[in-house]
Amino acid sequence: MKLWNKSICITSRKTLLLIIVVFLSTLVLASVWPTKVEEIKTIKPTLEKPWVPSPEDVAFQDSMFSIIEKTQRDLDTIRAGIDKILWKLERFDYPDGTWDSIRYVKGGVIDKRRN
Repeated sequence: MKLWNKSICITSRKTLLLIIVVFLSTLVLASVWPTKVEEIKTIKPTLEKPWVPSPEDVAFQDSMFSIIEKTQRDLDTIRAGIDKILWKLERFDYPDGTWDSIRYVKGGVIDKRRN
């Protein structure tokens, strides 16, 4: 155990020579060590023609587009109907035939219901 009790000076000639020898031997071993060489596979380009739709495909796409347009028109009709219903629900009809959406008479029926 006398070896571990000694103080080692890194700048001494023997220590520097040992570090250089270890470094060079590591470089030599790393340069001659066999490594796996992977083969690079080349992909051969294939000359495939792009897809050309048949008349049946075009007819199918047209029918799908017409279905989508019809559905959009139906939704627009439904939205317009809902808007009309909401407008009628928000408006007040009065006995004299007039109507208003914000008419408020102090002491009237709405005022009495609020209070």
